[in-house]
Amino acid sequence: MKIAIGSDHGGFDLKEHIKAHLLEEGYEIIDKGCDSKESCDYPVFGHAVAHAVADGEAERGIVICTTGIGISIAANKVKGIRAALCTNELMAKMTRLHNDANVLALGANIVGPGLAVAITDTFLKEDFSGGERHVRRVKEIEEEA
Repeated sequence: MKIAIGSDHGGFDLKEHIKAHLLEEGYEIIDKGCDSKESCDYPVFGHAVAHAVADGEAERGIVICTTGIGISIAANKVKGIRAALCTNELMAKMTRLHNDANVLALGANIVGPGLAVAITDTFLKEDFSGGERHVRRVKEIEEEA
């Protein structure tokens, strides 16, 4: 599976940690930046990961900033993206099962590296349930309000 990953400076260390773990697990990684802890703007990297997923370059995405909030908002601006900010494994499981989320958002100052890896593994291994009510709700999410 191809995974696009990106972060701002606040999420850089966690991005590198998750990226190393995913490479060990055999995932193909597309790193959309950033490349250092030098201050940068999270929307750039949230959009880059989201476009990679929406355009089919990657099957799923991971975005990381200090809290995960800003970068998830940025990712969700891209049509076809359902980015979910998760702080535990249950949230990661349920957003895949019920929302068919295709981008995981993490907050580097909210979850530590061990929990972030566990959340990521759950998000990547869980499939969408395909249940009728969940399919209907995902379609409703995709419709413009």
